Amino acid sequence: MVLLHALSMNASMWDAQRAALEERGHRVLAPHQRGFGGAPLGVEPPSLDVVADDVARLLDDHGIRRAAIVGSSMGGYVAMAFLRRHPGRALGLGLLSCRATADDDRARADRERFASGMEEAQTARQLIEATTPMLVGSTTRTQRPGVLARVRALAAEADPPSLAWAQRAIAARVDSADVLRFTRVPAVVVAGAQDPLVSPQESLDTARLLPGGELVTVPGTGHLQPVESPGPVTDILIALLDRLDTAERREADAC
Repeated sequence: MVLLHALSMNASMWDAQRAALEERGHRVLAPHQRGFGGAPLGVEPPSLDVVADDVARLLDDHGIRRAAIVGSSMGGYVAMAFLRRHPGRALGLGLLSCRATADDDRARADRERFASGMEEAQTARQLIEATTPMLVGSTTRTQRPGVLARVRALAAEADPPSLAWAQRAIAARVDSADVLRFTRVPAVVVAGAQDPLVSPQESLDTARLLPGGELVTVPGTGHLQPVESPGPVTDILIALLDRLDTAERREADAC
């Protein structure tokens, strides 16, 4: 299973899930995406296709042909770009806190304003500090101060030029409805019940596009369910892997 992190975060947001899955004997790759967690940003123009190709190279480097691809927020958009650019390589799919549609003009403009704000150090830090609480739900903000503090710390570590690059890459993404309709693998769409950034209807619409998709809503969480409610998200990923095992056994029996 490949775990792809959200914007402003790095691979450590998946620490709980990675440890639990590896303890059960699953092979897990959780990379820092380019520009985050110390990974070099590179010189390519902003594009999620570039990051999707990074994921394909990561699999190649580990001798892995196919894997379950799971992404949170930005990571989910990378996962959809991966489906388009590397068909047949996803054994399963997990999409957390992301929508299948492309940004509308207003959303693209908002992302460009954020990206532009990253170009001055003082403005960048103020903007990161102001927007980071929106990544978690109201329950986390009021009842889980340690989780909010962790999210703030991870966001503060993010490099402003990398944040600008990633926001522009996300803004330029294409609608993925067509590729999801033909992704016939076990899939789960995960929504946070208190997510202020991706609505429940958008998550439901995404799940309905996937022939093998199901929607799971995590109560008391916002945009970053793996950090806010690590146990329930781990259970969701285990259930996805169990579905993969069942599908593989059926294929073997059919042969």
